[in-house]
Amino acid sequence: MSCGEPHEKDCSEVLDHLYEYLDREMPAGECADFQVHLDECSPCLEKYGLEQAVKKLVKRCCGHDDVPSDLRSKVMGRIDLIRAGETVPEVSVLEQAKKEQAQREQAAASEEGTGPAEATGSTDARTETARAE
Repeated sequence: MSCGEPHEKDCSEVLDHLYEYLDREMPAGECADFQVHLDECSPCLEKYGLEQAVKKLVKRCCGHDDVPSDLRSKVMGRIDLIRAGETVPEVSVLEQAKKEQAQREQAAASEEGTGPAEATGSTDARTETARAE
C-alpha cells in the first residue's frame, strides 16, 4: 500500500511493522521514524487507529485468559509463513499450543510417576489422593 506521497519510510514498511510499533517492541529510533510517518500520512494513521482500537478491544474482552507461553512465537511464525506465501497448517495456532501443553503435562506426569488424570488435577486433589492411601 502506498498513499502516493513521498515519505522517508514506505507505507508498506510501516504497515508491515505496525504491531511492533503498537506493542512498543521496536527500538526508540525506529519508533520516532514511524511517528514521523504517521504524522505525515493520513491513510497509515487511519490504519494505525483502527489496529489500535482492535488491540484495545481484544485486551478488554480477552485480556484475562491465560495464554500458553509459546503462543506468541507460534502466531508470529504463522504470520511469517503467510507473508512468505507458504502454505499454513490447517490446525489453529491455539489448538496446536494447547495440544503441546497437554503433551508436556503428560510427560511431566510420567516423570513423576503419576497418571495423566492426576497430573492435570490441582495440588489439593493430589493431597487428597495421598491422604486416602
